[in-house]
Amino acid sequence: MTDFTRALRRLALILPAVLLAPQPLLAQEPAPPTPQHLTPAGGTPWIYEGSDVPRDEEWIFGELPNGLRYAVRSNAVPPDQVSVRVRIDAGSLHEDESELGYAHLLEHLLFRESKYLGPAEAIPTWQRLGATFGSDTNAETSPTHTVFKLDLPNVDAGKLAESMKLLSGMVRSPVLSDANVQAEVPIVLAEKRERGGPAERAGNASREVLFAGQRLATRSPIGTEATLGAATGASVSAFYRRWYRPENTVVVAAGDIDPQQLAAEIEAWFGDWEGEGALVPAPDFGDPVAPAGADPTNPVGEIGVVVEPDLPRSFTYAVMRPWRPVQDTVAYNEGLLRDALAQALINRRLESRARAGGSYLYAQVSQDDVSRSADMTFVNFAPLTGDWKSALDDIRGVIADALATPPSQEEIDRELAEFEIVFTSQVEQRRVLPGPRLADDIVNAVDIREAVAAPETVLMVFNSMRETITPERVLEHTRALFAGDVIRAAYVTPEAGEASEAAIRAALGETIAADAEARITAQAIAFDDLPAVGEPGEVVAQAPIGVLDIEQVEFANGVKAILWANDAEPGRVAVKVRFGTGYRAFAPDEAVYANLGYAALIGSGIGELGQEELDVLATGRKFGFDFQTGDGAFSFYAQTREQDLEEQLYLFAAKLAMPGWDPNPVIRAKAAGKLAYESYGANPNGVLQRDLEYLLRDQDPRFQTPTPAMFDAATPAGFREVWEPLLEQGPVEVLVFGEFDKAATIEALRKTFGALDQRETAPAEVLERAIDFPDAGETVIRRHRGDANQAAAVIAWPSGAGVDGLRESRRLEVLVSLFNNRLMEAMREHAGASYSPVVRSDWPSDVDSGGRIAALAQLRPEDVPVFFAEAERIAQELASTPVGEDEYNRVVEPLRQYVSRASTGNLFWLYQLEGATVDPRSIADLRFLLADYTQTDPGVLQALAQKYFGSRAGWRLAVLPEGQELATASGPASAGEGR
Repeated sequence: MTDFTRALRRLALILPAVLLAPQPLLAQEPAPPTPQHLTPAGGTPWIYEGSDVPRDEEWIFGELPNGLRYAVRSNAVPPDQVSVRVRIDAGSLHEDESELGYAHLLEHLLFRESKYLGPAEAIPTWQRLGATFGSDTNAETSPTHTVFKLDLPNVDAGKLAESMKLLSGMVRSPVLSDANVQAEVPIVLAEKRERGGPAERAGNASREVLFAGQRLATRSPIGTEATLGAATGASVSAFYRRWYRPENTVVVAAGDIDPQQLAAEIEAWFGDWEGEGALVPAPDFGDPVAPAGADPTNPVGEIGVVVEPDLPRSFTYAVMRPWRPVQDTVAYNEGLLRDALAQALINRRLESRARAGGSYLYAQVSQDDVSRSADMTFVNFAPLTGDWKSALDDIRGVIADALATPPSQEEIDRELAEFEIVFTSQVEQRRVLPGPRLADDIVNAVDIREAVAAPETVLMVFNSMRETITPERVLEHTRALFAGDVIRAAYVTPEAGEASEAAIRAALGETIAADAEARITAQAIAFDDLPAVGEPGEVVAQAPIGVLDIEQVEFANGVKAILWANDAEPGRVAVKVRFGTGYRAFAPDEAVYANLGYAALIGSGIGELGQEELDVLATGRKFGFDFQTGDGAFSFYAQTREQDLEEQLYLFAAKLAMPGWDPNPVIRAKAAGKLAYESYGANPNGVLQRDLEYLLRDQDPRFQTPTPAMFDAATPAGFREVWEPLLEQGPVEVLVFGEFDKAATIEALRKTFGALDQRETAPAEVLERAIDFPDAGETVIRRHRGDANQAAAVIAWPSGAGVDGLRESRRLEVLVSLFNNRLMEAMREHAGASYSPVVRSDWPSDVDSGGRIAALAQLRPEDVPVFFAEAERIAQELASTPVGEDEYNRVVEPLRQYVSRASTGNLFWLYQLEGATVDPRSIADLRFLLADYTQTDPGVLQALAQKYFGSRAGWRLAVLPEGQELATASGPASAGEGR
């Protein structure tokens, strides 16, 4: 096994010239002193106060005299990056009635202008520092907090100081003027508009029922048009002064730099911050309370029936208890694990019933502490038909049995084995946990008022809990999960009159008999008892590919494998299998079966083994079985580990050699497809999801989203007739990247993929099936049934495809990034017309057609012509005028940092090399990868724009509300009438 450090992996991207090196920004203040406010040796860090959970020694904690708390640690995943989180203990639950939406509005305003950043300077400044807006630089607002996030690449002392300075200016000294509020409110309203529609209405109505009488019932972070429209600099400043103060702030930093330096920077830039006025305590969020007269043994309270014709059925009922802060002790966490075990046992029984063809599509039990407002046990399910009561009774029958009788020891052992593999894997992978995740873990722990634990501690707590588990103790925890102060329910249905509050209340008030038939008795199955794939194959070729220590192995049956054994990511092995010809394999009338493959192919089993038996085989192992249909190939994918790799390879190979054809997964997938179809028309985004690929591929029937009638016509027999020959097609390519023994894996491949029969070659007419692009002409119109202020627009141009143009596809990504920045500025910053316009380039490498550049946005119907005009203007400007140096560097530097970070992981190399056994030219092109992204000069970008934009108009799609026509007037985005 080769030891390639993450830093060395980046050097494998051989560059033909010296990289461009933009001058980094440097803080002007002197270097900060040594941190003075760390938790002293032997002291208790603030996050562990009142807890006996063993401290994670990799974290260093501190608390400033002004009340601000912080946590820092060293972490080199990815290399040279620091992840910073600034959490403010203020969310939508902290808002007064006149301030609804202010917490989220402030999140926006802090990015608009602050002490060290002028108007609209935040995004370009972070880009110059190498951070991509939206992924590396972002924020979130929840009911309980607001968090500002920065993942800073290519960090050094100067860049860290500058970034901490900028963050401190944003948090401590935003410019909350009337002008900035008036500029940002339209953008927030655009975000609100894009979220709106039936799903938002149903979510709000359900929340009002489930949290009746509590602040959470009426406080969505997005706010209301009335309160946002009334916001002023003074009113937003009042909210800011009340909550944005050091006592309510936690700063977290994890990265590839001395943690003492991280702590010193936090102290330097936040140490002299003082809140204005007296500290205001958080408001009382309220408790769930049963209505007067409720039966204390079954306290059914508020019920809601929400009718939304465009949404599928979904039923939620919850057993609710007041939320209270806890002492986060080892004993408390053992109890949480017992609760999780009780839920897992019920969920496996519910899933087994659904697989067998029950009255519901899915059902799940889960416990959650929601926004420090309630401790809740949820039961969520989707009835298959309007007979919601039968589904409810079936599910309650399964739960009643779990409440009446202890589980079997066999069931307990099975779930414990599943838990153990998760916790053991976390320990194995501890040193490759990414910094952003570690920083987020601290933020989440602070939000729920609990401590943070190292993976070894979690495993220790699990083992200590495991020793105390008995069936009777699981029964005790199950009963506690379903005991509470009040039971509330919300049912979303497309049919008026299908249910009433009285009928649901009566149903929940009934005593349901325990359904003992739901219990699962698993038959003993072992891999050693399963049939061999075939006679082990022979290796006919084995050689390095010329990149790092990656090898290609070829077997006598034509199967080829690409292997990279390395220990850069302990405990992880990624496996991808590519076979057949993907969408090319389907005839025009087989779209419904192409669609059903994603949901039903894996579930239909292997040989005589159905999904239940495969689950038994997976017990105590780390398996995956994802399936995708690509333009040029089908693929299986899994994340596994070395000790389970041979069995994982067997499962993949056996699916090709001896597939099972259980009809139930097909029937279930048909039901799911029919239930989802009507919801596509509920809003513009749903219409895009349903129709865009079909339209961009010139209405190729293979890419049509199946209609309910098409699902009705599909049969399990037809599914098998289509898919059985496709599983027999070649070529087959296996990629294995991660920590494994190479010799042992080649032997495992000999017994599995090397043992397959010679694969059939797809007919020539299949391989030659092209993907066409529609002709530009009149704007294509589609309509949705959602809100009258919602629309979407797409403009697209054909591009290229295939390995021949791989280098051009990378350069095109640079051009598209420039396009994306300009379009966002035009549509979001100048007009508030769209919250998140986006431009994408798709260049399929395993087929020779189907590439395109597409820009899309959700916006107001009257702004659709503005979008088209702005997109065409930007396309033509890119074709006619070379981009300037600063704008160029603001795109190239984030791309450089993205590639540099991504190339330290195994999946980066796996994705770059998939398909290389079929067309090895992609291997040679790897040496130009970073140069293509970072050294494509403005002249080349202009030539690309001329090639793809300069001589043709874009194809256009507008998704409008029913009853509206496409507006004909267009103008600059800054017009913005109607806001």
